[in-house]
Amino acid sequence: MSDITTVTDDRSEGAAEMTELHRERAMGGLGTETTDREVRRISLADFDARRGQIADELWSAATDIGFFQVVDHGIDLAEVNHAFEMSAKFFALPTDTKAQYPLKKGQNAGWEYMSQVRPSVGTPDQKESYQLTRPRMEGLWPSEDELAGFRATIEDFEHKCWRLAMDLLSCFADNLGLDRDFFTRAHDPSSSTYQSTLRLLHYYAFPDELLDEDTAWRAGAHTDFDALTLLFQRSGQGGLQVLPGAEAQGQAWTPVEPSDDAITCNIGDMLMRWSDDRLPSNFHRVRAPRRGEYSGPRYTIAYFAQANTDVLIESAAGTYPPITAADYIAQRVAANYGK
Repeated sequence: MSDITTVTDDRSEGAAEMTELHRERAMGGLGTETTDREVRRISLADFDARRGQIADELWSAATDIGFFQVVDHGIDLAEVNHAFEMSAKFFALPTDTKAQYPLKKGQNAGWEYMSQVRPSVGTPDQKESYQLTRPRMEGLWPSEDELAGFRATIEDFEHKCWRLAMDLLSCFADNLGLDRDFFTRAHDPSSSTYQSTLRLLHYYAFPDELLDEDTAWRAGAHTDFDALTLLFQRSGQGGLQVLPGAEAQGQAWTPVEPSDDAITCNIGDMLMRWSDDRLPSNFHRVRAPRRGEYSGPRYTIAYFAQANTDVLIESAAGTYPPITAADYIAQRVAANYGK
């Protein structure tokens, strides 16, 4: 997938962007909540021996709701806990220290706080984040004196997330009629064009005066731009909700229960495009806590598998015009955030 040229139809791409924005802007209301749909838990135990069964279970869950949880995934809970400990230590650093490593515009690398304004709600997400995109991290790591072991821990954890994401994507490749290593080649971490991102997130403790505000959100409704997202959550720190396509008109949101042992996964826009819309990238949000619910800080870690910048995204049926991953991400960011 080298030496790829961009092939786009500006008119159709622009129309698609506007349609997506109109959809997202319509997602700012509270809607309703339902537990009628199940976010399935899929065991990856004995992955090689059970590959066909696992691939079918992933496909069924993904085509139904676009979200699923994996357990027995091979990333030791002690390693997950350690990554969360390092994340909390980073966010506990003085603001002046974190500000030395600011988010690089358009690069998904560095620290930001309350800078994402979703078109769905028009207000900043109540959070801060630190993003690792391997080829773009020069000058963005805290020193060992500031936070010993941080870089080594987070880089190692990012690699484990990449490996798991590639295993999952290889199952989708099987069902899409692609060769098993198709998505692994498209997300090559040894290349300077690698743009998958590990994101540490800290949602602030929710102030009492905002608990009754319908316009306050931890993260407004959105879809992910990537191919596949892995989300690590902590038990008791809920709020994530998904809106399956079948419920979109009535905005019936399904809660996604967090647990330490399960990784929540969802299909992103890239994979929906690659699959000719067979795999849906559905809206999700993080709603504010309500009175009587846990309102303390919420920590999550997300891995976004985004195809390398020079990879061409094109589908078998030609539902969308071919486009490089770099141009696709740039268009989506510009359409959603005006950047």
